[in-house]
This record gives sequence, C-alpha cells and structure tokens, in this order.
Amino acid sequence: MQRNKDLYHYLMDKAEKLTKEWYESLDKSDPTGVYASRDPEVIRNLKKQNFEFHQHVCKVFIEEKQVFLKDFDQWLYKIATDDGHLRTPTHFIMREFIRVRNQYLEFIEIFSKNRNEPQHKIDLWKSTIIEVFDTALLRFTEEKSKYTEKQLEEQQHVINDNSSPVIDLTNGKALLPLVGEIDEARAATILENTLQDCMKKAVSHLFIDLSGVFMVDTMVAHQIFQLLQGLKLIGVNVTLSGIRPEIAQTAVQLGIDFKNIPITSTLAQALATMNE
Repeated sequence: MQRNKDLYHYLMDKAEKLTKEWYESLDKSDPTGVYASRDPEVIRNLKKQNFEFHQHVCKVFIEEKQVFLKDFDQWLYKIATDDGHLRTPTHFIMREFIRVRNQYLEFIEIFSKNRNEPQHKIDLWKSTIIEVFDTALLRFTEEKSKYTEKQLEEQQHVINDNSSPVIDLTNGKALLPLVGEIDEARAATILENTLQDCMKKAVSHLFIDLSGVFMVDTMVAHQIFQLLQGLKLIGVNVTLSGIRPEIAQTAVQLGIDFKNIPITSTLAQALATMNE
C-alpha cells in the first residue's frame, strides 16, 4: 500500500507538467472542436479539466475501487456533456485519452526504475492505468452519445411541434400547410396539435395543404385519415389540397375514402372557396 501511495504522490507532483506537456503537444487543427479555441477562457478551462482528470486518475492508487469509480463517473459525465466537448469530434477526444494514457505509462516506468520496483508490481500499475483509461473512454463516449441523442430528440420534438402550425385566416377558417417528410411520430404530433389548436382557436373550417409532402407510408396515411375523422368529430369542416399521386395511391391501397371531403388540386383553388 505504501508503494501505491508513493506512486500517487509522484504522479500528482507531475500533474501540472502532464497538463502543460499535453496542451503544448495538442493537435489544434480541427476548427470545430474545443482544442482549437483561441479564447483564453476556453483554454484555461480546458487545462483545468485536464488537471482535474489527473487528480481523479491518480486516486485509483489510494481509494477503494467503488469510491473511485463513483466520483470518476460523475466527473466524466460533466465533461462529456459540456458544450466544448459536445462540439468536438469523438475520435479527436479518444485520441487525447490515448495520448494521456501513454504519458502515465511512461511516468510509471520512470518511477519504477528509480526505485527498482519488481516487474510484477510495474505490470500491475500499468494494468490499473490501462483499465482506468478504458473505463474513461467507454463511459465518456456512452454519456456523450446519450446526451447528444437526447438533445436531438428534444430538437425533433420542437421541430415537430412547430412544423404543423394551424394558421388563422378569417371568420373561423384556418390553414394547415404540411411540408416535408412525415413519419409516424410526426404524424401523431400533427394529429394531437391540430385538434387542440382547432379547439382553442374555434376553427370551423380547416384547409389542409399536402403539396409539400412527397411521400408517406401506410401508417402515416392512416393517421392523416384519423386526423380528418377527429376534425369531423369536433365539428371542423375540412378541405384538402395538393394531394400528390403517391399519397393518393397509398390512400386507395388502404381503402381510405375521401369522397365526403372537398379536394382541390392546389391551395390557391382551395382558398378561392373561402367566401362561398
């Protein structure tokens, strides 16, 4: 145990040197990542994070494994989800983990030679460092990936919520222009939001334009039909416009009947009927 403490203190004494050497040799060629920043505050924070990393890693030689992993994991999550590292390509970050690991392995060699440590002890220390860095790499990439996926899901929800606006016209009439790809999740959002908006705005007649929708699958076509049925149930009349041949074909295959719903070729034709 004493030898482990000695190694801990030796490595901690080298922590500032490790950080300095790491930053000086850092590949700053990627303009999109945190490593290339010239902002003094960003650089200070990056060096601070690297130094904190050393403080955590060195504790593997003096702390119980569970305690060490718990604290280390919390720190890794904080780093994996900060803006700078989220903007930095993951392979760049992985490369830096590997470079710093090599720094540690070299210092262990120097420490061991100066003290004539037995080979089995050297191998154990090196194995410990390799395990710590493997854990760090895995947890960092996991947390960054999960956080990024969560952000994308949240952004997609916002896009879906904002991509099916019910636009007020006049005298209880409104327009719902649908644009882009409609998958099952977006179709469900459109169904829910449109019914709610029509109720809130007291819409009596809704013009739904599909000219900006190029393709839907059978499930989405079915949900569009459900939207029409839902609007009918809450007393909203509907006029459809811009139904493309692909959508019409899918509707026919599903047996969806639009015979009681006014349909026009273009939105302009549909809006021309507003005063009728």
